[in-house]
Amino acid sequence: MFFTLILSSFLTFVELNCENLFDTRHDSLKNDYEFLPQSSYKWTPYRYWRKLANLSKTIVALGYEDLSLVGTASPDNPSRPSEMSWHVPDFVALCEVENDSVLFDLTRRSALRGVNYDYVMTDSPDERGIDVALLYQPSSFALIQFRSIRIKPLPDTRPTRDILYASGRIMNDDTLHVFVLHAPSRRGDEQVSRPYRLQVASQLVSAVDSIYALNDSARIIVAGDFNDYSDSPALRYLYQHHLINISVGAKGSHGAKATYRWHGDWRSLDQILFSPSLSRLKMSCQIGDLPFLLEDDEKYGGKKPFRTYLGPRYLGGYSDHLPLVAKFKIEGGYEKKTGMLRFLLNIPFCILVRFFLFCLIIRR
Repeated sequence: MFFTLILSSFLTFVELNCENLFDTRHDSLKNDYEFLPQSSYKWTPYRYWRKLANLSKTIVALGYEDLSLVGTASPDNPSRPSEMSWHVPDFVALCEVENDSVLFDLTRRSALRGVNYDYVMTDSPDERGIDVALLYQPSSFALIQFRSIRIKPLPDTRPTRDILYASGRIMNDDTLHVFVLHAPSRRGDEQVSRPYRLQVASQLVSAVDSIYALNDSARIIVAGDFNDYSDSPALRYLYQHHLINISVGAKGSHGAKATYRWHGDWRSLDQILFSPSLSRLKMSCQIGDLPFLLEDDEKYGGKKPFRTYLGPRYLGGYSDHLPLVAKFKIEGGYEKKTGMLRFLLNIPFCILVRFFLFCLIIRR
């Protein structure tokens, strides 16, 4: 797997609101009472570990090159995932994660424990205790720094989630800047809550502009649950500041027309934006509507996301949102850096062993 990752000519970026990934313990500083074993949601350890298993299964499956073939093997279409090109997604931006504990369990104690993810996350003043996080492959992204951007609350508003900022070097030595956000919800009416999301957009723009001031061709990714559609005022404001929404018009392979479905209407609250210099390297952006992430919509027809809860009723599904999956090319110097590795991989193993033994003898 290590060599596969290094020799890949592209990077895969996944964004997913994973729907209330809470542990089962009470945080005395947060209002997390709904997600405890004794609550009306009956959030037991069994349900928690099943949630982690579902999430890890999702992330692994999103690494297949052709998502349309995942889960569709048949006599007429015999392709199986094991026969398709796969590498673990290089980045996974997650919304609605409670704390470091759940990230540790996800990356070290679930099916992801063998794929070597590191992660960074925020520690926000959100009253429920939910945050955003970025999982990344250290072989694809050498972290330079990360920090939380605290959102200044408007008068008479509750504190919201921080924006996560992380920068690092990718395999061609370019610096990549990543922002992950989860904007305030539309609770109480879209127009009433709109200023809160515009406030988040304003602080995001300040951070992005500071990067452009140092490098007008910087590689930047902004991703998350914006709680807004692509034509909303907050998103249009971001477009005015040199960010391009590469997820506009993204579709799934198994019936999804957006990342979220409300009363039969497909719309995307989740977005991925690239800087212009990165946008020209985009290979694809699609909705990862894997068959197991969907269920029949008996009321409105078609499919809908197979969620964990519907109100307090436990369904045992994955999330009320579907993931976005973007791929972009690596350019400039990458071939030079991997040329020696390709050369070494073509040398017979026995010759390499003799060479290293010779080096050890010389050192003595």
